[in-house]
Amino acid sequence: MYKAGDDVSLSFDRHRRLRTTPSMRRMVRETKLHKEDFIYPIFVMDGTDIQNPVASMPGVYQWSLDRVDEEVQDAVDKGIESLILFGVPASKDAVGSSAYDENGIVQRALRQIKSNHPQLNLIADTCLCQFTDHGHCGVVENGEIKNDESLDLLVQTAVSQAEAGADIIAPSNMMDGFTAAIRQGLDDAGYVHVPVMSYSVKYASAFYGPFRDAAHSSPQSGDRKTYQMDPANRLEALREAESDEAEGADFFIVKPALSYLDIIRDVRDRHHKPVVAYNVSGEYSMIKAASAQGWIDEQAVVMEKLTSMKRAGADLILTYFAKDAAVWLDEA
Repeated sequence: MYKAGDDVSLSFDRHRRLRTTPSMRRMVRETKLHKEDFIYPIFVMDGTDIQNPVASMPGVYQWSLDRVDEEVQDAVDKGIESLILFGVPASKDAVGSSAYDENGIVQRALRQIKSNHPQLNLIADTCLCQFTDHGHCGVVENGEIKNDESLDLLVQTAVSQAEAGADIIAPSNMMDGFTAAIRQGLDDAGYVHVPVMSYSVKYASAFYGPFRDAAHSSPQSGDRKTYQMDPANRLEALREAESDEAEGADFFIVKPALSYLDIIRDVRDRHHKPVVAYNVSGEYSMIKAASAQGWIDEQAVVMEKLTSMKRAGADLILTYFAKDAAVWLDEA
């Protein structure tokens, strides 16, 4: 046994040499976050002088168009370059017609924000669930969510969003063939330059609850398990991503992110287009709740979590923490 003072030569790796000081640790850091990595979600709704707090998502609000520029400008001032818009319409119907109305809430918000902030990347979430009275992401007949009958409405929605100024279309509905249909629809309408950021891998997750409060998008009956993926499945995610690449997707979204880091890595290893991690509402709200109790250091936990998504292979991160993270990066 080795004792202090013994003339013994030990041979082992000195890994701690590269951890000795903060500057040394920064020098060899393998994964780094940048403001350009972040996509910030904004909820827009009809009405005037509205800044409605979302009770289950502290710090997140629904904004009327006459006030949404307050939120946009705050994000811009913090260095955020990409926003994704979710609409909360004044009225709903069985086919979600306000989703593809040229004067719908998302379309008007796109025109307004693009006019005031032409430098931003504006992403339009393309789905029907916020706009249908039944809360499902497609046409419902006799309790069945119809796949092919839903595609035309999704194409109309995507084209109307591109016409309104969306730089990127982000379809989130998980109907089979939605990427191919939307790509063809955009091309036929003359929007060959508008990329599709597909929700390629979207699980039927329990982490979406707070978002449904924010977007008023809970299904009125049943669930979304016939079109969103089983959380137990990995190979299915690879099939979905492969189909989306063949159908013309320009980005792949994996949703949720934190419990699906293995899926992010799988998609990253197999594909060469940008991968987006969607840090969903439940992941956000859990941290906010624990922080409010004083149980965790919110900044440290958030930055560790976002770094884990980037380390897993995400090129971009869609997160409600985008503004906070941008500030913390400036302070680092």
